[in-house]
Amino acid sequence: MTSPLADIIRAEIREAGPMPVSRFMALALGHPKHGYYITRDPLGTDFTTSPEISQMFGELIGAWAADCWAKLGAPSPFALVELGPGRGTLMADALRATKAVPGFAAAAQICLVETSPVLRRTQHETLRPILEQGGYRQPRWLDSTATLPDMPLIVIANEFIDALPIRQFIATDDGWRERCVVEFQGNLVFTAAPAPLPNISILPEAVHTAPPGAIAEICPAGTAITADIARRLKARGGAALFIDYGYTRSQPGDTLQAMHEGAYAPVLEAPGTADITAHVDFEALAASAAPAAAIHGPATQGQFLLALGIAQRAAMLAQHATPDQAKAIEAALSRLTHADAMGTLFKVMAVTSHGLTPAGL
Repeated sequence: MTSPLADIIRAEIREAGPMPVSRFMALALGHPKHGYYITRDPLGTDFTTSPEISQMFGELIGAWAADCWAKLGAPSPFALVELGPGRGTLMADALRATKAVPGFAAAAQICLVETSPVLRRTQHETLRPILEQGGYRQPRWLDSTATLPDMPLIVIANEFIDALPIRQFIATDDGWRERCVVEFQGNLVFTAAPAPLPNISILPEAVHTAPPGAIAEICPAGTAITADIARRLKARGGAALFIDYGYTRSQPGDTLQAMHEGAYAPVLEAPGTADITAHVDFEALAASAAPAAAIHGPATQGQFLLALGIAQRAAMLAQHATPDQAKAIEAALSRLTHADAMGTLFKVMAVTSHGLTPAGL
């Protein structure tokens, strides 16, 4: 199996030499013509996110945002931001949950950070019925966090960091080398860069003594975004919530994975046709934000949602549901919170301006 983007990648390798994993991942997901997120809506085909599982998820995130806003002193205006909003389901459920909060809708400037034209159109259609009810400013779609408005922020990032390009490194007998992609007999394969890293300080200290063959990963884009948001929170006040699958402490391991039509696929096969992600290092995110802001968590998603009252919300919904609907509600609750499902693998961390204590963490 191949793809048009594979030919473009092979041509770049022939011209420029071994391609770092970060460059491969950036092209596979974001190439302006053939990138995975540029050409399709992957939700429900290759993966399902928490907001698509149940309305309860977005409702609780909305309640969390409204609580943070109140603790900030109800600033007006403020930016209600979602990074990588998918189909807009989380934001839609959050807005429905907060419409009765006095002043919240009038104060909120909704900002959606999204690069996919396909998903932007879907988000617009998802949010349109809610916005037509009145009370909200028209949303702004942004290409990056660099253009966030200069005002208090409440930021939601659910399964956003995992899709940002990572750099990988492999431990060898003579030091750490960057993991790259090359062409071999017409196929794309992994290899190690010719020369070892001159300075391993870019790697988490926890992996420095890993044995030969170990893989280490860093996400410069993720830590840069987190640090930038933290500086904005310090300057103007606010909170940011990061929810993703990953680990609480930096550690070695190859977590790069690809999903195609709901099944795992070889990462280097047919780039542009599969979703490629990596687990999030929450310790690294926290370290990038800590100089400017307060860190809360990380906690598991199950702990966080249960602390916000998801079990009580499920019971309330079940009271007015048919037997089949009640079963679906119970199944969604279990999937979102149970240790054998998303409850433990997914972590939740908040970054806030100093003095703000967010709910659930």
